[in-house]
Amino acid sequence: MTQHGTDKSWFDQLQEHMVEWRRYLHKNPEISFQESKTAAFVADKLENWGIEVRRHVGGHGVVGTIRSSKPGPVVKLRADMDALPIQDEKECEYRSSIDGAMHACGHDGHTSVLLGTAYYFSLHRDELEGEIRFLFQPAEELLPGGAVHVLKDGVLEGVDVIYGIHLWTPFPVGTAASCAGPLMAAADDFYIEITGKGGHGGMPQSTHDSVVAGSALVMQLQSIVSRSVDPLRPAVLTVGTIQAGAAQNVIAETCRLSGTIRTFDEETRTVMKDRLHAVTEHTAATYGTTANIRYIMGYPPVVNDAHEASRFFKEAGSVFGEGKVQEASKLMPAEDFAYYLERVPGCFMFVGAGNPAKGAIYPHHHPKFDFDEDAMIKAVRLFIAMSTGYAAERKIENSSR
Repeated sequence: MTQHGTDKSWFDQLQEHMVEWRRYLHKNPEISFQESKTAAFVADKLENWGIEVRRHVGGHGVVGTIRSSKPGPVVKLRADMDALPIQDEKECEYRSSIDGAMHACGHDGHTSVLLGTAYYFSLHRDELEGEIRFLFQPAEELLPGGAVHVLKDGVLEGVDVIYGIHLWTPFPVGTAASCAGPLMAAADDFYIEITGKGGHGGMPQSTHDSVVAGSALVMQLQSIVSRSVDPLRPAVLTVGTIQAGAAQNVIAETCRLSGTIRTFDEETRTVMKDRLHAVTEHTAATYGTTANIRYIMGYPPVVNDAHEASRFFKEAGSVFGEGKVQEASKLMPAEDFAYYLERVPGCFMFVGAGNPAKGAIYPHHHPKFDFDEDAMIKAVRLFIAMSTGYAAERKIENSSR
């Protein structure tokens, strides 16, 4: 490719390369905490472009760094790399070649977008002021999350601001969305085991039925959101599994339930946890059973910095055009990008990647998931605009002091 980054044909060439990278990664997915080949693929490309590389960050993470001789801020850009344990059911030439593993959430696209952004800045390092770092993060899809591990390796040391992009098929290609404040929910999981006294299905008076207790608990748990949470604060409690018994004429001694809780602020998050424990214990006792609860605090909510969200609307408006940028509604899916935003200002952004004409109609985590690859070049341009916009603002601030 030529080195004229503002030349549209240059970006067309970059798009072709990103499609090639993305399809290679899609055919060769690696699930959470197993991204060794993906990490090597990324690190080798960065080194070939003369970018300083740090491997094995928090496991399989990779950090690329470009430093300018001119003073300025440290901007960090992040992409996730892991696939999901899902069988790819698409019919296309880049279908996953690994049984039971698939890029069903667009992380192959995120990795390619950040590679494309890194390549752009490798050719424009003389124009850079400060430092830009590219974080290729492992294991976003699986608790405790790759962000926790890479943070322990100091990936935010000296960082002034951080940006992340998610290619999002519910939004049409050519659009973008984000918002100030809470954007994506905290995600906590619970596992409950109710133990009673089993026995003959025809003699219930001699038992303490765990199935009856478990069934009652499913209904009682639904009252937490409606009666214990401020109705102006969104919350979701879902019981996803219930398992008990092995025969139709036996009263089961044990009933197991599991589910998830989604909230957007720590106060509501605490209320949900406390009430789940209280309701579970009291309901179990009502039926003469006991309950053991395992509650896992997952990712915190994604909360965008207000100033950086404002920057998004300005820069995205230039990249996508008038009427193509919207304020996102709160989303209940979780993202471990939240851990970075707890420590430094930043913004998490959605770039539309849905397109029925190209079959990009299936939801994220679906076996036939795919996205419109044309979204990737828009994402690169957004990363560039956010990074250079932040640096320009900081330069103005410093010159006025």
